[in-house]
Amino acid sequence: MASSSLTLRCSSTICNLPSNSSASLSFNRSPFSVSFPSNLKRLNRLSIRSSSSASVSTAPVEGLAPAISLTDNAMKHLKRMMSDRNEELCLRVGVKQGGCSGMSYVMDFESTDNTKPDDSVIEIHGFIIVCDPKSLLFIYGMQLDYSDALIGGGFSFQNPNASKTCSCGKSFAA
Repeated sequence: MASSSLTLRCSSTICNLPSNSSASLSFNRSPFSVSFPSNLKRLNRLSIRSSSSASVSTAPVEGLAPAISLTDNAMKHLKRMMSDRNEELCLRVGVKQGGCSGMSYVMDFESTDNTKPDDSVIEIHGFIIVCDPKSLLFIYGMQLDYSDALIGGGFSFQNPNASKTCSCGKSFAA
């Protein structure tokens, strides 16, 4: 089981740590723990904030499912649709208010230059999917599929967060 650690260093005036002291944060796949020197002064409140840079990808990590996945049929159809265009494109997937069940799925190709700093970027075999953070809360773990059946064909969404879906499969409640 892999573990990581991060050492936080700050001045004694900010953290009230004795000089040459540090706090450490370590985590496995289970809850993390924070430890401090035993001679830490307890005068100030401690705050720990986590942040990520815009370049961080939400690519699958060993043992974790991807944020959004594509079936082979969906991948083939999306690549076929993109081949008609001569731009560097990505697929933006999200949700919006509306539809029979309260929320509906939205998908569109857009230039990779339009990716926002807080977007999640998911790369699957060279294909890039982009999702805004609010939408990702509702569709995390979703699988996008495609069928060319005459009745009921097109894209379909298997969303583990949907508590209810409408009969068309294009909207859901969470």
